[in-house]
Amino acid sequence: MTVDAVTLTPPAVTTDAAAARGPHVSRRTRLVVRYLVLTVLAAIVLFPIYITIVNSLLRPAQIAARPPALFPLHPLWSSYSQAWVQGHFGHYLFNSAVVSVLIVGGQLFTSILAGYAFAFLEFPFKRTLFVIVLASLMVPFEVTVVQNLTTAVDLHLYNTYLGLAAPFLAWGLGIFLLRQAFLGIPRDLDDAAKLDGYGHWRFLWRVAVPLARPAIAALTVFSFLTAWNQYLWPLLVTKDEHLRTVQIGLRQLRATSIQNVNITFAGVVIAFLPLVILFLIFQKQLVRGLTAGAVKG
Repeated sequence: MTVDAVTLTPPAVTTDAAAARGPHVSRRTRLVVRYLVLTVLAAIVLFPIYITIVNSLLRPAQIAARPPALFPLHPLWSSYSQAWVQGHFGHYLFNSAVVSVLIVGGQLFTSILAGYAFAFLEFPFKRTLFVIVLASLMVPFEVTVVQNLTTAVDLHLYNTYLGLAAPFLAWGLGIFLLRQAFLGIPRDLDDAAKLDGYGHWRFLWRVAVPLARPAIAALTVFSFLTAWNQYLWPLLVTKDEHLRTVQIGLRQLRATSIQNVNITFAGVVIAFLPLVILFLIFQKQLVRGLTAGAVKG
């Protein structure tokens, strides 16, 4: 009996050690699988961008070849200079920048004011108005194109920078984001500010806005992306080339470079480069702004 007890003890110790190692191995496996999945998803998302850059550095015959080239052995950097000159990208990028800045400024101002009102003020039909703001997000812009164009003509905004920006100076999504951010501000700060003699306007700009900077940065990025990528409205509300934006410039470059499709690809890279730079600058604020106030109602 004693021998049997001694011989049975080592397997018990081995089992305990294996059980202790089990959770650690399992966590490591889950971590490896998670990073593998994220890597595959990132490759899927970035592959079209990579192919666009590669095609911009290839000759037209190489782009049409099968199987397609996945790496330019002899990159044709002159495609970018040709796209810049032929597409007049300097002027188009300037127009897009002006319009985007106007839209971003307008949306930030209206979203901050409306978001603060919905978060801190009490007024009649508050919930109803907020529901209407959210409902505006479900209305496609194409539905309002005719009315917006008619209004732009009546107000003499047709073929002007202000006409390009006017329909987008307020945005339901921006109001919602900042309302959620302001709801995350402790009410004790509001009460303390009132004791110090702060009114709503002073509390908004000195306390609420600095605390909501992540949400404001996220809204800035979203607003700029939306404004920069507009095509339909700038096409309808302008008639002169000197007011056309970069997306219209891409279409015209494509029409003039049918035989040299690599130049069109180079123009696409030039057009989305400012967006990449903006995202790299604000990526941390973008993530913080999306998660801030997520549990607030």
